Amino acid sequence: MRIGIDIGGTFTDVVGVDERGSITTVKSLSTPQDPSQGVLDGLELLAGRLQKTLGELLAHTELLIHGTTVATNCLAQRRGARVGMITTAGFRDLLELRDGTKA
Repeated sequence: MRIGIDIGGTFTDVVGVDERGSITTVKSLSTPQDPSQGVLDGLELLAGRLQKTLGELLAHTELLIHGTTVATNCLAQRRGARVGMITTAGFRDLLELRDGTKA
């Protein structure tokens, strides 16, 4: 089993892919006060959907990938704290360089 997890602002998405390539998806509510709880809830839902215990699911998991879109969502929705960026001389193009390209 390979599992991918994405913690979002509202939902935590969990995707499992078994050795045959079958895909199973579940959603649990995200828990901003403790993001790990949304992950555990999602893993429990995935295990239940596959008719396994959480222990059985994890025992047969060879890869677990975790990501989050919380920061991306904050930027897209223009929510969160107001921030600024200060750089030293010679680094004013730092944001443009972050992806490794420069004209």
